[in-house]
Amino acid sequence: MKTPEHDPQGLSEILSQQAWQWLRLLHSGSAGPQDAHDFRQWVLSSPAHQAAYNEAKLRWDALKQSAGDLLQAQPELVSGHERALRERLRTRRAFLGAAGGTAAMAAVAVNYSPWGLWPTTGEWVADYRTGAGEQRSVALNAHVQLTLNTRTSVSQQMDAGKAVGLHLVNGEVAVNVAAGKQPFAVRAGVGRTVADAGQFEVRNWDHKVCVTCLTGSVRVSHPAGSRNLGPRQQAVYDASAISGVSAVDQSAVSSWRRGLLVFKQTRLGDALEEINRYRPGRVVLMNAAAREKSVTGQFVIASLDLALTQLQHVFALRARSLPGGLLLLS
Repeated sequence: MKTPEHDPQGLSEILSQQAWQWLRLLHSGSAGPQDAHDFRQWVLSSPAHQAAYNEAKLRWDALKQSAGDLLQAQPELVSGHERALRERLRTRRAFLGAAGGTAAMAAVAVNYSPWGLWPTTGEWVADYRTGAGEQRSVALNAHVQLTLNTRTSVSQQMDAGKAVGLHLVNGEVAVNVAAGKQPFAVRAGVGRTVADAGQFEVRNWDHKVCVTCLTGSVRVSHPAGSRNLGPRQQAVYDASAISGVSAVDQSAVSSWRRGLLVFKQTRLGDALEEINRYRPGRVVLMNAAAREKSVTGQFVIASLDLALTQLQHVFALRARSLPGGLLLLS
């Protein structure tokens, strides 16, 4: 009889089951600090544990996306979302015993994490995090300064007790590297950005990574190729491809550090997705025709509810607020 240690397939199945159990717990709204610590120990205990978690997370995200698409296509299901929120207040752990299969996991995705309303599981392993609308400055050492934008999670990459790099789990980070010291690397998705000195920004959001060099130079390495960026240059990549090098308006790209969101002929649907990153809850645009209209202007991040009111009037949209921070525009 084979033991799990001598049966790679059996071990893989066990780790897969454990990964799903962790995902259910961490998305339940009931996990506490000790749960976060235990999960961190589990996922970092071996490459096999990390691989099992990564595979389970991809499947989880696919279920969550399907649930979100269903709610957008059938707004009458929102009433079910409201009932789920009330039920969650009455029994926060009830679903743990019931969510035993794929169908139950789809229900969890709808009731507990629609459109990313709750933190992603990857945030539990981060060294530094910011919430919706929050920004944070971090001095990793005397030579590397970070500014974390909204909904950002990062983990330090250590070597001999020193921070030599960063893993951007999700969100956006600005990095300032002083000259004369060792290079500093930021890993995001399948790519890696390295700078000897200078300022650059990396954004990892919605399965797409954008790297912008502000001063100095950076090298972006990707399985599909590498790009060298100079000041005011940018490259974008996803899991399968990397773009060429393009010039950018530095003031617009870095406007978030001045407390502003700047849109220039931006689709309303895309503008609202960007606003969603900075405020609790979720704005859902139900009007397909309005989604393609263009927005130009700048909005103060600290007053995004006012910005939404302005957009509502400009595009003649009706607003409906729902529990859980949902705002439907139609």
